[in-house]
Amino acid sequence: MTARKNGRGGNGRRVAVVLTVTALLLGGLAAAGGYLWSQFGDRVSLALGWTSNDYEGEGSGEVIVKITEGEIGEDVARSLAEHDVVKTSDAFYELLLQQEPAVEFQPGAYQLRQQMSSASALAALQDPENRVQLSAMIPEGSTLAQTLEIVSSGTDIPLEELEEAAADPSAYAVPEGVDSLEGWLFPATYEFEFGATAHDVIARLVDQQNAVLDEFGVAEQDRQRVLTIAAMVQRESGTVEDFGKVSRVIHNRLDHGMLLQMDSTAQYGAEEHDDGSVWSTDEALADDNPWNTYVHSGLPAGPIANPGRDAIAATLEPTPGDWLYFVVSPGGTGASTFSSDSESHEAAVQEYRDWCSATPDSGC
Repeated sequence: MTARKNGRGGNGRRVAVVLTVTALLLGGLAAAGGYLWSQFGDRVSLALGWTSNDYEGEGSGEVIVKITEGEIGEDVARSLAEHDVVKTSDAFYELLLQQEPAVEFQPGAYQLRQQMSSASALAALQDPENRVQLSAMIPEGSTLAQTLEIVSSGTDIPLEELEEAAADPSAYAVPEGVDSLEGWLFPATYEFEFGATAHDVIARLVDQQNAVLDEFGVAEQDRQRVLTIAAMVQRESGTVEDFGKVSRVIHNRLDHGMLLQMDSTAQYGAEEHDDGSVWSTDEALADDNPWNTYVHSGLPAGPIANPGRDAIAATLEPTPGDWLYFVVSPGGTGASTFSSDSESHEAAVQEYRDWCSATPDSGC
């Protein structure tokens, strides 16, 4: 009895050991198989035609992909895969190698879709319509601060970088002694190359202002004065047709030794120039800052905005006349009424005030 029990026990243990070893072997094979599949399964599936390393169709959504100077096909393929534009860099690169003649990519930013076929992605990169233009439309009369905000929005250059780059006027082509780029950033519509720095962008605007001044034959030593007057002409005039007359008023008052008394300068010095109001506050009119032409005689400390071509032209060739005053005319057209004496001017001011009272929704 005892011997037989021991025999059965020995057989059971041997079976258990065999089963355990078998389980371990099977488990090891499964683990090894899982590891091998995780490493090479995609290639096996691709080789057997079970899967594809490329998406199908033209994709969906939007994504911006940037191609920088010096990047080659492999770099572009990798970037597309990282942005999920194509499924794999291999699929795109293999397609690229098949192209005759060889594709040359232009540096820039491109608006593409995600999960596109490699063929669709390649076609999209070769379509100029998909190239994102870095641009900025700067209105005439914009201040330095407003201009930098517009440029930042249009180029994605951080505003802080632009402000830092603009803080040192001596880094640009401006006359010695100019301590601010106010007035020196020519207002126009610009397109910038991808990768342009804050300094590059600002230099482009300054160079354009200098080009315009060159056209008019303005000597370097006169440029700050011309821009200072032109900025007042730009901000004080409601219509281009009045530019020459406003310029004449400024020149006449300077010739007569009168205070210029330009509200635009008082508002600029008191940082009230962004509210769009015709009227200046008592605080702005009395504030003792170097731009306030109600307090200080002669020209303000410098330009109060960036003038355009027409304002510069009017500064250099004011309309002939003996006007010393002007005020906005009733009617909301932006035109002004010009006067040669204070009595006529006060009557025009009252006429405008009456119109504003009668039309409270006119904006004045």
